Amino acid sequence: MAAERIFDRAVSVRVRDGGCEERRLNVRVNIELLSVSNPVHKKDLAVRLTDDTDPFFLYNLVISEEDFQSLKSQQGLLVDFSAFPQKFIDLLQQCIQEQNKDIPRFLLQLVSSAPALDHTPVSLNVVETNPFKHLTHLSLKFLPGTDAEIKKFLATSLKRLKEDKMMLEEKLKKTEEDLTRQLSYTQQSLSEKSRELDKLKNEWTSYTTALSNKHSQELTSEKERALQAQTQYQQQHELQKKELENLHQKSIQQLQNRLSELEVINKDLTERRYKGDSTVRELKAKLSGSEDECQRAKQEVLSLRRENTTLDAECHEKEKLVNQLQTRVAVLEQEIKDKDQLVTRTKEVLDATQEQKVILEESTEEKQRHIEKLETTIKSLSAELLKANEIIKKLQGDLKTLMSKLKLKNTVTIQQEKLLAEKEEKLQKEQRESQEMGQSLRMKEQEVCKLQEQLESTIQKLEESKQLLKTNENVITWLNRQLSEVQMAKKLDSPASAHAGGRAAVSPLGMPDRPSFHSSGISHPISPLYAFQNFLEPTHSKNSQCPVSKAGTLAFLSLSLQVQLNSQLSKLSRCSDAHTVPAAGHAANKENGVPLGLESKYLKKKDDSIPLRGLSQNTLNSEYLRPYLPAKAQPSPKAAATPASAYFPG
Repeated sequence: MAAERIFDRAVSVRVRDGGCEERRLNVRVNIELLSVSNPVHKKDLAVRLTDDTDPFFLYNLVISEEDFQSLKSQQGLLVDFSAFPQKFIDLLQQCIQEQNKDIPRFLLQLVSSAPALDHTPVSLNVVETNPFKHLTHLSLKFLPGTDAEIKKFLATSLKRLKEDKMMLEEKLKKTEEDLTRQLSYTQQSLSEKSRELDKLKNEWTSYTTALSNKHSQELTSEKERALQAQTQYQQQHELQKKELENLHQKSIQQLQNRLSELEVINKDLTERRYKGDSTVRELKAKLSGSEDECQRAKQEVLSLRRENTTLDAECHEKEKLVNQLQTRVAVLEQEIKDKDQLVTRTKEVLDATQEQKVILEESTEEKQRHIEKLETTIKSLSAELLKANEIIKKLQGDLKTLMSKLKLKNTVTIQQEKLLAEKEEKLQKEQRESQEMGQSLRMKEQEVCKLQEQLESTIQKLEESKQLLKTNENVITWLNRQLSEVQMAKKLDSPASAHAGGRAAVSPLGMPDRPSFHSSGISHPISPLYAFQNFLEPTHSKNSQCPVSKAGTLAFLSLSLQVQLNSQLSKLSRCSDAHTVPAAGHAANKENGVPLGLESKYLKKKDDSIPLRGLSQNTLNSEYLRPYLPAKAQPSPKAAATPASAYFPG
C-alpha cells in the first residue's frame, strides 16, 4: 500500500460542543491518497485531523469510491472522486485565507454531540456565510482514533521527529564547518584589507596635502582674477549707470513735453465737448440715421481689418525680399574679395580696374545702408499698423457698448449721442491714418523695386568688367607670346650689330620715339594709335632704308590695345577723371639688359582664358594694321563682323 501526501497544513477551526460555547482550535489537516493493488487496484482518500499541542487528539476518515458515491448522493455533490480531493483542498485554502478576518466568508466547523471532544465521532463542516444564512458546502464525519491507531500515529510522529533531528544535526555540522572556513577566510582577507587600508591612508594623506597646496594656489589666483573682474564689472556698471541716467533724463524730458501737448489737447477737447453739448439737442432727430451709419461703420471696420491683414502679409514678403537681397550682396562681396587676389597680379597694368572696384564696393555699402534704413522704416510701419489694429479693436468694443446703450430708456440717449459723436470722429481719423499708411507703404515698395534694379545693374557691370579683364589678359598673353617668338627668331637669324647705328633715332623695337610737339606747346604723351598711324606712313615710304620689324609692331600693338581697354573700363566706371596709360613704359632696354616686350609674369599662359571680346572692330580692320598682322589673322571682306577673338588665336 502506497501513500501520497497532497495536503498538510494547520487550519483554524471553530469547535462547537453540545454544552459549551464555540471556541477556536488550530487543527492540522493531513490529506493522503492511498493506493491498494491487492487483490484489485483501487484508491482511497484518507483525511486525518491532529493537534500539535495535544498528541492524543486524532480523528481519521477514509473515503473509498463506493463511500464517495453515497456521500455525493446525500450532499448533492457535482464532482467525481478523481476531482474531489482538489476541490476539498481549494475549500480549505479559502478558509485559510479568510481565517484572519473578523467576519470570514468561509470557515471550518468541528461539531460534536458530546459536551466535550472525548473520543466521540465529530463532523467537519465547510460553511460559507452570507447576510441571509450559513451554507454548508461539505460535511465529513470523522471517527476518533483507537489506542492502536494513536500508538501507531505517535510512533510515526516520533520517528519523523528523530529523522528531522538527524537532518538538522547534519545541517548544523555542515553550517559550522562552512562558518569556520568563512571565518578563517574573512580573517585573512581582513588582515590584507587592513594592510591595504593603511597604504591607502598614507597615499590619501600625501594626495590630500598635495591637493590642498594646489587648491590654495589656485584659490589665490582665482581670487586675484575675481578681484580684477570685479573692478572691471564695477567700471562697466558705473558706465552703464551713467548711460541709463542720461537716457532716463531724456525720457523724462520727452514725457514732460508729451504731457504739455496732452494738456493742450485736453483743453481743445473740453472746448469741443462744450460745443458738442449744444449740438446734442439737434442730433436727437438724427438718432435713427446714426444707427444705419453705425452698421456701415462696422462694415468699414471689417474691411479695414482685412486690409490690415493683407498689409501685414505684404510686409512679411518685403522683409523676405530684403533678406534675400542682403544674402546676394554678401555673396557678391565674397566674389569681389576672391577676384581681388587675381587683380593684385595685374596691378601694374590694370590700376583703373581697382579704382572701379573700390567705387563699386562703396556703392554696394551705400545700398546696404539704404536697405537697413528701409528695414527700420518697415518695422516702424508695422508697429504703427499694430497700434492702428489695437485702436480699431477698442473702437469695436466701444461700438458694442453703444449698441447696448441704445436699447436703454430715453434717459440714457443723451450720453449715447455724445459717445457716438466722439467715436465717429475717431473712426474718421483712423480711416485717414490707414489711408496715409497705405500710401506710404506703396511708396516704400516703389523704392525697394528701384533699389533692386540698381543692384541688378551694378551686378551686370561687375560681370562685364570681369569679362573684360579676362579678355585683356588673353590678348596680352597672346601678344607677349608672339613677341617672344619674334625675338627668339631675330636672335638666331640676325646679329646684334645690325641695329647699332640706328639707336639714336629709332627705339629698340624698330619704332621711332613718341613725338613731343614742343613747337605747339603739347608736352603730354600722345595716344598710341595716333602715333602708330603717323609712324606707319613714313615707314611705307622708307622701307628700303629702315625696315620695320615685326616684333616692334606687335609690341606697339599690345600697348595700344592696353590703352584702348583702359579707356573702355573708364567709360564703364562713369568716373570724371581720365585714366591714361603711358605708351612707351614697357619698351625693352637693351643697354640695361631688360628683355624685350612685357614682363615675364604676363607671358604665362592662363588655363581659364577665353576668346577676346569687346575690342573695337575698326582697330583690327584698319588699313594700317593689316600688313603687320599674321597671315592667318588677316580679315577677309566677308568676315567684317566677326569677333576679335578670331584674329588672335590663344
